[in-house]
Amino acid sequence: MILHLFPLIFWAILAILVITPIAIKIAVRFQLIDHPNTAPHNVHQYPIPKAGGLALVLGIVLLNLLSGNLQSETIRAILFSAVIVFFFGLWDDTYRLSPRWKLAGQILAAALLISQGVYIRMLGNLIVPNLVLTLIWTIGITNAFNFVDSMDGLAIGLAAVASAFFMLVTVDASQPALSILSAIVLGSSIGMMYFNTLPAHTFLGDSGAQFLGFSLAALGIAYTPPGLPQPSSWFVPILLLSVPIFDATLVVISRLMQRKAVYQAGLDHTYHRLVNLGWPPSRAVLTMHLFAIISGCLAFVALPLPPLWANLIFAAAALTGLVILFWLERQEAR
Repeated sequence: MILHLFPLIFWAILAILVITPIAIKIAVRFQLIDHPNTAPHNVHQYPIPKAGGLALVLGIVLLNLLSGNLQSETIRAILFSAVIVFFFGLWDDTYRLSPRWKLAGQILAAALLISQGVYIRMLGNLIVPNLVLTLIWTIGITNAFNFVDSMDGLAIGLAAVASAFFMLVTVDASQPALSILSAIVLGSSIGMMYFNTLPAHTFLGDSGAQFLGFSLAALGIAYTPPGLPQPSSWFVPILLLSVPIFDATLVVISRLMQRKAVYQAGLDHTYHRLVNLGWPPSRAVLTMHLFAIISGCLAFVALPLPPLWANLIFAAAALTGLVILFWLERQEAR
């Protein structure tokens, strides 16, 4: 079953390699440019077009259309909702939206997703708590990817790792539509890495990072492995997206402790802290990608185990993350 996904990965890579230069020209034409020194985290030396989001949306939607995957109601719900997030992100890339408007766009997209029947069902018949969890998850992961997009190639690499694991786990769960979407996101992310890794020719922008985050969050909701007890599988999406979750948690806790605005841009992300410890930028990015791969492998190790052992593995991983989080926070305070 998995063999038919590799042509999709191949075509997605080629599509992004073709579309991105066109998207860059469009971004330059409409002055969708990230200029140096306009924010604390803008450390690049030259103006960079924010065309990554446009290229990813065009490539991913087009390939899902051509592959026939949009015939799936679930895929239509995921992509149409993610496109709403993209447009609000594009609006922010162009005019710098207030956090309130960004949140409004994310809530609107999550509401559309829920209205199409894609929402968390972990709490059984307790509809309202399930819908609240869905809002928290989708908005949280969307912003986590936006937060972690702090260095060339970092967020797109994490998206590639997560989508690769989602492709494998949805194949195992016999959810072919989700496997196809995951394969297309994987190929698109690989293609975008050519333009987004250091030194970047284009940035993802809020539009690209939030589009990827929302799409992967929705994939995590739609993933439902048959024949496995929910207590052994509920944490799989969390482990597959653990690095963005870790980074967002670190930033939020740190800023709350310092009584700073959570949405304020800064140099306090995981990547910046590793560089401040003396790590070369490329090694810091590679380390975060490596942890994402290790965490994804842990999800596969835990998945077939009895609920007790599976949850013990997840608890150990979460505890390790907390230890690293407070260690990084302590190093920053010195």
